[in-house]
Amino acid sequence: MATGLRKGLTSYGDPGFSLFLRKAFIKAKGYSDDALDRPIIGVTDTYSDFNPCHGNVPALIEAVKRGVMLAGGLPMEFPTISIHESFSAPTSMYLRNLMSLDTEEMIRAQPMDSVVLIGGCDKTLPAQVMAAASADLPAIVLPTGPMVVGHHRGEVLGACTDCRRLWAQHRAGALSESEIETVSGRLAPSVGTCMVMGTASTMACVVEALGLSLPGASTIPATHAERIRCAEATGRRAVALAKSGPRPSELVTPAALRNALTVLQAIGGSTNGIVHLAAIAGRLGIRLDLDAFDALSREVPVLIDLKPSGDHYMEHFHHAGGLPRLMREIADLLDLDARSVIGTLHDHVARAEEVPGQTVIRSRDYPVNPQGAMCVLRGNLAPQGAIIKQSAASPKLMTHEGRAVVFDSIEDMTARMDDPALDVHADDVLVLRNAGPKGAPGMPEAGYLPIPKKLAQAGIKDMVRISDARMSGTAFGTIVLHVTPEAAVGGPLALVATGDRIRLDVGARSLELMVEDAELARRRRAWTPPAPHAGSERGYARLFRETVLQADEGCDFDFMRKTTR
Repeated sequence: MATGLRKGLTSYGDPGFSLFLRKAFIKAKGYSDDALDRPIIGVTDTYSDFNPCHGNVPALIEAVKRGVMLAGGLPMEFPTISIHESFSAPTSMYLRNLMSLDTEEMIRAQPMDSVVLIGGCDKTLPAQVMAAASADLPAIVLPTGPMVVGHHRGEVLGACTDCRRLWAQHRAGALSESEIETVSGRLAPSVGTCMVMGTASTMACVVEALGLSLPGASTIPATHAERIRCAEATGRRAVALAKSGPRPSELVTPAALRNALTVLQAIGGSTNGIVHLAAIAGRLGIRLDLDAFDALSREVPVLIDLKPSGDHYMEHFHHAGGLPRLMREIADLLDLDARSVIGTLHDHVARAEEVPGQTVIRSRDYPVNPQGAMCVLRGNLAPQGAIIKQSAASPKLMTHEGRAVVFDSIEDMTARMDDPALDVHADDVLVLRNAGPKGAPGMPEAGYLPIPKKLAQAGIKDMVRISDARMSGTAFGTIVLHVTPEAAVGGPLALVATGDRIRLDVGARSLELMVEDAELARRRRAWTPPAPHAGSERGYARLFRETVLQADEGCDFDFMRKTTR
C-alpha cells in the first residue's frame, strides 16, 4: 500500500509524473529527500481570530510538529474550517457537517499516513471525529483544553454556566448594566474552551473515552505547560499510528460507544453529546440506541462535581486526576478491553492518579446524583424521544403538569417573551417549536428558553420548558430538548396549542400532551408545513434543508451515514 508522498497521487494519467511533480513543488519549501521519505503526519490547523477557544492552536501545532519530528515523521500542517459557538450564525450546529465534510475531504485529498485533529469549541471535535470515522485514516485527537477560571467580587466564575446565571440576574434587574459589562470581561480570562462541563469539555472527555486521545488529554487547561507537553506526545504517537494503526473504525465500536455513553452519564455531560455520538456512530453504520442510553441513566451515577450539575470547574477535575481517575471509579461499568490509541482503556485507567483529599471526583457511595446526567423521555409528544438533563433540573419540577404557553418560532419567542401582557404563570409549561434541525434551521441552542421577564423579576428561577431545539451544555433548568420528530416535519409538537395541558414525569420517562387523539387528528389535517427559509433554495442551505436528519440520528446528512448495523 502506498505511503507518504506516494499516497493519493493527483491524476495526470502518468503516476510517475504525478510523483515527480509533487516532489518538485514541495521541494520549493526546502524539504530534503530524507525528510520526504518519512511517514507524513497531517496536522489540522483550526485557528481563527473568530475562535478564542482555539487561541492556543499555533502553540499546539508547533509542539505536535516537534513530537512528530522527534519520532521520525514529517509533519504537514493544513487548514480546515474553524467554528466557534458564539460567532456562528445561525448556529454552530448548522456548520458542524460542513466542517466534517471539509476535514474528511482534506484528509482524503492530501498525502498523509495519519492525522492529528486539533479541536476544542463545541462542534469542532464532533466534526473532526465524524470526518476521521468516514476517512478511516489513523487519527489522534488533541483537544485545545479548557480555559482557567475567572473571578468577580470574590466569587469564582466560569463561562458559560455563570454567564447564564448572571445574565438571568441582569434580566431580573438584580445586576446593573455597568456590572454585567464588568462581568463580561472576567468570565473568560484566557483562551480555551468553557471551563465547565459544557459541550466542549463533554466532547473532549467523550473522545478520550472512545480511545481517540491520550490519557488525561481532555482536562488539561489550555494555558498550562502540560497541554504543550501533551501536544508533543500526541505528535509522537501519531507517528506510531501511521506505521501500525489502529484506524478509527477499529476504535469506535459498539463497545467503545457504550463506554462513551457511560462516561457521558457519569461526568454530568452535555445533552449535545448524545446528538454528536449518534452522528459519529452513524458514520460507521452503528445506530445509537436511545433506550439503552436511558437504561444507563438508571445504572450510572453522576460522579463529577462540576457546573452545571455541581460546583467546581474543569481545572479542578484535572487536578483531581482527570478522566482516567473517573474511569477507574466506574471501571466495572466499562469495557476496558476496548482499544485506544495507546493500547486499551486498561492502559488509561492504569495511569489514574490518586489525589488525597480531592472531592471533585466522587465515589460511588457519595455521588453528585444517584442517576446519570440525562434520560430519554417518550410519549405522544415525543414518539422518537426527547432528552432531559435531570442532573441540572429542579427536583420539584421533575413531575409536573401545566398549561402550555406556545411560541411558534425563535422570532416569536424573542418578540413576546418579555411582553408584560404575556399570559404566563410560574406553573405553566413554555413550549418552543420550529427550532429543530430543519425548522430553525440548524437546531440552535434556543432550548434554554429564558424565564419571562415579569416572572424573573418576581423571583422565579426555573420552569418546565420544552422544545425541538438544543441547549448549551453549560445551561441548567428543567428543560426538555430534542423533541423528535421536530415540528417542522409534522411532529406532534406542531399540534400543541396554548392552553393545552402537558404532563412531564421524568421518573416514568414520560412526556404527554393531554389532548384527545381525535382532536390531534383534526389539528393534523389542518396543519401545513412552514415555508422554506429565505436563501435555502441554493448552496449549503439547500443541502442542509434537504438532507439533514433528526436529532435521534445525530443531525448528520442522510448521505453521510453508512448502512445501519
